[in-house]
Amino acid sequence: MAQVKNKAKEKSNNIIPFIPEGDFYFTKGVEAFQNRKFNIAVKWMKKAIEAKPNDPLYQCQMSVIYTEIGAYHAANQLLTNVLQSTEYTDCYYLIANNYAHLGLLNDAEKYVNLYLEKEPNGEFREDAIALLDLIDIADVDDEDDDFELEDEDELLIYQETAFYHMENMEWEKALPVIEKMITLFPEYMLAKHDYSQALFFLGRKEEAVQIELDILKQNPNTLYSHMNLALFYHELNEQAEFEKHMHSLLNVYPIHEQQKLRIAVTLARTARYQDAYLRFISLSKGIVKNHPSYYRWYSTTAFQVGEPEKALLLWEEGCKQHPILSKEEGPWG
Repeated sequence: MAQVKNKAKEKSNNIIPFIPEGDFYFTKGVEAFQNRKFNIAVKWMKKAIEAKPNDPLYQCQMSVIYTEIGAYHAANQLLTNVLQSTEYTDCYYLIANNYAHLGLLNDAEKYVNLYLEKEPNGEFREDAIALLDLIDIADVDDEDDDFELEDEDELLIYQETAFYHMENMEWEKALPVIEKMITLFPEYMLAKHDYSQALFFLGRKEEAVQIELDILKQNPNTLYSHMNLALFYHELNEQAEFEKHMHSLLNVYPIHEQQKLRIAVTLARTARYQDAYLRFISLSKGIVKNHPSYYRWYSTTAFQVGEPEKALLLWEEGCKQHPILSKEEGPWG
């Protein structure tokens, strides 16, 4: 018996204890991130940073995870800390990207220009130039919207009325409001996209598709046309055309929350639930909770990706915020 104990003791003395270092935690965090398991990725990356608090790569990777889940302020706080201790120039682009998501376009422009100044041929050069173009477009859109809302109070009334009917899928009520809006404000393009959607769901499908195709000929990058056509072709079971427009959507990450929501809803309505779920979790709830479509399609998406409890919570909250939802079947319908 003593001999057995001695052998066991001898064996235990030969065991080398495994003490994970920062690189191990970092690798596990990256693997979880690549598998879209963001909560797990955050936990591993926090351990990596604790093990190597001065490693800028770890903190930058953590900031990328925060960006992916919509924690833009937390991401920028990490990146700012990195810049205080080292000249890790990629941080400037990453900060600019987060500011753009927050709608802080002046700050985004400042940091993206800093990045291009310091890294004219850097890894993110093309992304940085694309972001500048996006900021320029957003600035123009914002100026146009401000002008219309300031000088045309009547437009706001039509917008809100159309918004209410569209969000509640009351197509027959929405159509005459949108037609009047187009007559009075022919330069207001969003009304034309709402018009085609109302037409489609009222049965005038060919006409609706043609409207969007005509708009797309004039401007091939019109996001709303790609969203509507993806939805239309999905409903028409025209898979090849659907995939073409869906591909355009999957590569777009807008700045404004309303556009981000509209893409998420389009993905959900076309049964791209995994993609839709990632878009929904990145939304700023405080901005989009006034949209019934947020609760209607987020709860449906959660149910479809295997989270029935979350789906139920979203639906119950949505019914409290928007009582009209209680007349619908809910996500399990």
